[in-house]
Amino acid sequence: MAAAARAAAYVAAGSIALSGRPQGTRRWSASISLSGGLALRRNDRCVRQAPRSPMWVCAMDASFGDEAPKVFPRIGTRDPYKRLGLGRDASTEEITEAKNYLVEEYKGHERSREAIEEAFDKIIAEKFRERRKTKINLKADLKKKVAEAPPWIQALIDMVDVPKTAVIAQRGVLFALIAVWSIMNPAEGGPAFQVAVALGLSVYLINERLKSITRALIIGFATLVVGWITGSFLVPFIPEGIFPGFWSLELGTSLVTYVFLWFSTTFLK
Repeated sequence: MAAAARAAAYVAAGSIALSGRPQGTRRWSASISLSGGLALRRNDRCVRQAPRSPMWVCAMDASFGDEAPKVFPRIGTRDPYKRLGLGRDASTEEITEAKNYLVEEYKGHERSREAIEEAFDKIIAEKFRERRKTKINLKADLKKKVAEAPPWIQALIDMVDVPKTAVIAQRGVLFALIAVWSIMNPAEGGPAFQVAVALGLSVYLINERLKSITRALIIGFATLVVGWITGSFLVPFIPEGIFPGFWSLELGTSLVTYVFLWFSTTFLK
């Protein structure tokens, strides 16, 4: 009994001594012999024994510290797609989901997390280069088709200049307000006053862009005539029911004219 009590004391003392070790320490075990001896084992190797005994009858496993973190098995894979377990046709959402899952799974191992994020960054950069290359190819193909087009088509294209999106939207809103004004205040003879206002606005904006009042007047009046003639032929062919019954031919024609004036004000050189 005294030997057993002495052995229990050894175990308790060893447990207390080892419990203060920092995290990440090795795995220890305490064993008791028949004669009351105590042995401490590290990684299945006896490092201390008191007193010695040729025979062991039981072992008490006492683990201290955290277990070793999980290591990403494809940490050395060079292909970023294979490293994340994806195919080359994977979408951006699938790539992001795979990265987030693997980072969470192997977050305890710094090198694994770095390898996962490195593969993700490479794939995203490659996707960006592919999209940019596609846009460049489209622009090159368009320029090539324009260069191969007949001379009169090239002349028409040379007359067009695409401004910034904000300018397009701003001028579109101005002419849309004039159109709403014409619809809300119909007149028997048509919205002549609103058409005059739209023409004046068009001339002003064209002159502001070209710095030539003569060219602005020519373009403005020419656009008005072309738009009115086009509207006069187009509106009668529109099926009934699309426009409200109180809309007159003049009102429909003026709406078409506003579109022409907006186009010439915004895009014509």
